[in-house]
Amino acid sequence: MHIHLHGIDSLKQKRGIVKSLIGRLQSRFNFSVSEVEAQDSKQLAVIGLAVVGNDTAFIHQQMDTVVNFAQGDGRFYLGQVQREVFPHGG
Repeated sequence: MHIHLHGIDSLKQKRGIVKSLIGRLQSRFNFSVSEVEAQDSKQLAVIGLAVVGNDTAFIHQQMDTVVNFAQGDGRFYLGQVQREVFPHGG
């Protein structure tokens, strides 16, 4: 997920928002979450999320819920969201 932050004056402010978002996503949705790109940018953060499960439809539903949750945050604009699902071949 690309999140765009406006009106941020320092990396410290950005990191506070990003850390808060990561913590909320981890605790609420039990996803693995990390900032994966643009760590030195004040206006952009790229957040990577991962989840493992055996029900693809449920995983998609959870991902949709996470995106909606992030969109409703209000501290940033949610930009590009990329999604990859790797089905089990067994």
